[in-house]
Amino acid sequence: MGEKTRYSDEELQEFKELILQKLDKAKVDYETLKSALNNTDGNDITDTSPTFKALEEGANVLSKEETGKLAQRQEKFIQHLQGALIRIENKTYGICRETGTLIPKERLRAVPHATLSIDAKNNQK
Repeated sequence: MGEKTRYSDEELQEFKELILQKLDKAKVDYETLKSALNNTDGNDITDTSPTFKALEEGANVLSKEETGKLAQRQEKFIQHLQGALIRIENKTYGICRETGTLIPKERLRAVPHATLSIDAKNNQK
């Protein structure tokens, strides 16, 4: 028998369950980050020290920027996971888009939205 060209329906179902779990967690994390961005408490008027207040506001701005970047990355991760679910439905999941070979299961378990094998990924650099 020749080399497999795609994963079986049972294997695809296993990956689908893994992706759905990661997607649920990613959505919760994304909502947490979004709510942290929208949270405006913490700038109260009880402290009247101008130096401390300036440092605190600077830290808050930096923290919001970092949280915003994390939220963007999380949103992109969610999109990649949703794309992986579409590839599962199309039965093209796990096939390297560069080489056309199957991406090893170990890689897909670690990075379930991967579209490149390790060799193809390394050749991109």
